[in-house]
Amino acid sequence: MRTRALTALARRPQVSGGRIAGLTAAPGPWLAYGALVVLTSFLAAALPLAIQANEDRALRQTVSASHPSRSTLQLNDPQTGLGLPLPERESALGEAAVENTYHRVLENIPDLLKIDESQTSYGIRTSNTLAGLGPDLPRPDGLPPQFSVAAQAGLAEHATVREGHFPRAPGRATAVSAEIEAAITTDTAKEMGLRLGSVIPFAPMPQGHTLRVRITGVVEPRSPEESYWSAQEILWNPSLDIDESRPPREYWKAGLLIHPAAAPALLGTLGEPEAYWYLAPAPGAFTPQNLPALTDQIASLEGGPGLVGLRGVAGEDAVLATELDAMLSSHEAVASTVNAIVTVAVVSTGSVAVITLVIAAGILARRRDSEFALLRARGASLSTLGSRLLLESVVVVVPAAATGLLVAVRLIGESEAAIARAVTASGGVALLACTTLPVLVVTAHGRVRVHDERGDLADAKHSGRRTIVELTLLAFAVSAVATLRRSGTAGDSNLLAASAPVLISIVAAFLLTRSYPLPLRRLGRLAGRRRGLLGFLSLARVGRTGSSGTLPIMVLLIALTTASFGGAVLTAVAGARDQAALRTLGADARISAPVEDPVLPDSITRTVSAVPGVRVVAPVMVEEEVNVLLKKPAGGRRFPALIAVDPKSFSQFLRAGGSTGFPAGSLKSDANPDRPGVISAIASPGVAETLGHELQQVSTLAGIFTLRVTAIQTDTPVISSSEFLIVDSAALPEPATTTLLISGEDADGRALRKAVSAYGDAIDVRLRTEERGRYADSPLQSGAELIFASSLTAGSVFALTALSLSFLAASKERTSLLARLRTMGLTRRQARWLLVLEALPPAALAAVGGVLVGGPTIWALGPGLDLSHIAFAALPGSGPTELVSLAVDARSLCLPALAVVALSAATAAVQAWWAARAGTITELRAGDAR
Repeated sequence: MRTRALTALARRPQVSGGRIAGLTAAPGPWLAYGALVVLTSFLAAALPLAIQANEDRALRQTVSASHPSRSTLQLNDPQTGLGLPLPERESALGEAAVENTYHRVLENIPDLLKIDESQTSYGIRTSNTLAGLGPDLPRPDGLPPQFSVAAQAGLAEHATVREGHFPRAPGRATAVSAEIEAAITTDTAKEMGLRLGSVIPFAPMPQGHTLRVRITGVVEPRSPEESYWSAQEILWNPSLDIDESRPPREYWKAGLLIHPAAAPALLGTLGEPEAYWYLAPAPGAFTPQNLPALTDQIASLEGGPGLVGLRGVAGEDAVLATELDAMLSSHEAVASTVNAIVTVAVVSTGSVAVITLVIAAGILARRRDSEFALLRARGASLSTLGSRLLLESVVVVVPAAATGLLVAVRLIGESEAAIARAVTASGGVALLACTTLPVLVVTAHGRVRVHDERGDLADAKHSGRRTIVELTLLAFAVSAVATLRRSGTAGDSNLLAASAPVLISIVAAFLLTRSYPLPLRRLGRLAGRRRGLLGFLSLARVGRTGSSGTLPIMVLLIALTTASFGGAVLTAVAGARDQAALRTLGADARISAPVEDPVLPDSITRTVSAVPGVRVVAPVMVEEEVNVLLKKPAGGRRFPALIAVDPKSFSQFLRAGGSTGFPAGSLKSDANPDRPGVISAIASPGVAETLGHELQQVSTLAGIFTLRVTAIQTDTPVISSSEFLIVDSAALPEPATTTLLISGEDADGRALRKAVSAYGDAIDVRLRTEERGRYADSPLQSGAELIFASSLTAGSVFALTALSLSFLAASKERTSLLARLRTMGLTRRQARWLLVLEALPPAALAAVGGVLVGGPTIWALGPGLDLSHIAFAALPGSGPTELVSLAVDARSLCLPALAVVALSAATAAVQAWWAARAGTITELRAGDAR
């Protein structure tokens, strides 16, 4: 019946119902192929969507999380209307004129710069602060407070009245107005002791006129962290400042809020009033695609055609200042570096997915090889075979690819900037999956065959064309490695450099498959001389495996190399963060006394020692500067820090952290036997050079004493300063503890804080784990890490799929072989071991190749990758700045390789168990083509 159906298909290729006969006759393999296409299409569509969503979220948080004083577009018109007659200048400072200019300014802002008008502030303010002369005003060091007066529009929408009322305007404010009303914030009232009815006279003008401000309202800001308030933080948050005298003296700076209609009265002060418009950008409008255009437009507003347009409406002397362009440029540079590293994993995973699809299509082609050979023998043309298979593929693949695309869009979300890339990637998967099977079949059946030709791996001969292809790939691999080592993964050569691990793996796979037959033949001869049966049979089976086994080895090599590379990246990032956190805190946990009361209670050490997870507690006293003037100041420090420790507990703390170089004996009291009462000290090299062996009297929180340097140490975990003195706390006149250094990675932070809270809420508790987490809390960084890890996981899944498919391709042949061998006396146990031993050589080849390729790949690519941005992107400009580079990680190299060998053995054992369940008669039916 099967023969008649095939004959009919060959004779009637024009019948449309027969064009998908192969699909309806054996739907199972096609459904599995469709499921693989769904997974591949989902991954291909999800990656660009996820990368775009991560970039959008990170960029918007960069803008929204920055301080408004940096992100706002600050347009000022210095001394507004200075050259106008006084009546006209008063009108120019009026409420209507400033508001009208505001709307005209918005019209001159480029379209890409969306402005959040709800957080935009504008009005009139004093460009110079005004000295308040009231007798009741606070004067810390005898200096009068300085006030910034602002007539800011929209106060009622951004504040709530707590006392009194919002400031009102006089009938008509002029430069000679005697008094105006003002409001202050609750923080200003609290810190400066101002209240309703307080009158603040300002310094008089040269002609004798004095303006007074009466406090008529106390308001509480709504969302003071937003741009309306924080663009000029002085308006709601008073602060102490210092003057330039010697010694410096403190004075208060605060803000006063008046009605916009009262702004002309500021002309009667020394404040030189000016109009301002602080435009808050809307973070939701920023996308990575328009960053270059945005940066250009901001530059134009700061000093180009855009500024000319603004001056035409705001005043000839108007200036615009902002740090938004610098923030965007910095973010773009960091994002470029981070995404370039992610691209390495994405390219590797995509390569594994593509090869897995090719392997799956090859299995489909081999399952129907006899069918196609019969069709060709009966006269079917290659175009007929190709079109028939293309139609079958389209029926399965197109819906499967569309399903993967829709699932990706539904789970991750649609992005206008990335949806086109997602559709293109999913379409590429569909095109590959549709065309691979016809191409493989047409290539294999280019000539009519009477019988299948053997393609033993042990006797495989390689054509000259394959040699040319291999040499070309080798040249590409060398070029990619050289490019990456020279310029990293960023720039125009990004894709070539990111393909370096894949190209290296492909070249290594070709090299391994070329050299594989030689040891295989020698091992086969050795096994043939031994009495055992299984070794010879397994090696003979491996040698007679088709030479098409290059693709599974290639997939495993790419996956293992990528896993090794990814593991090295993640290990380097985690190690860099851990070391940075350790350098910052100096311990697994650190407890510090508050600045107001810098001494910790004596009993707190025992309390902390009882907390679960705490191993060692070292009490120390830290004083940032002592009266020793350094000969060569380091890092801007002219005076060293003093550290007083208990030598016993401090040595235990250092040993718990892996350090054994602390010279505790140098702090003993008998280190200075010739001068009793002199305290021994361990000094940094700079301090030792300054003091030598001379005596030095120092004044500290622990009293006045004399010390002498008895040992030198280059660094200490207690402080980040490179210049210090370490003494024995027991030798001090008045010992004190300011800090507790705690060793114990498993210390419970919640229990620590609970134990310390009994001594006051102001005591600071910092954990190394929390400090480490600060380096990984930015969306750009954490999202990139997640995408990187997900890509590695997806690549591993595809590699395991390819491994399973390679076993599945020969499952029927293996089952028939076992059935025949069972009739010859092979036991079930021997059958299991035969399949396991047959699976081990290719798995071991891939594993050894993965280790041999992964290590050199990491070594070769390491100098071209700077992981600092992905490790410390959470703290741009302020985090650790050292170079974080790749290093070979033995665990990342060996564990994936061992997993491949174990999985191969387990899969072979399961297949042997399954084959043993089938009866011998079922497998060896007469006339069966298997």
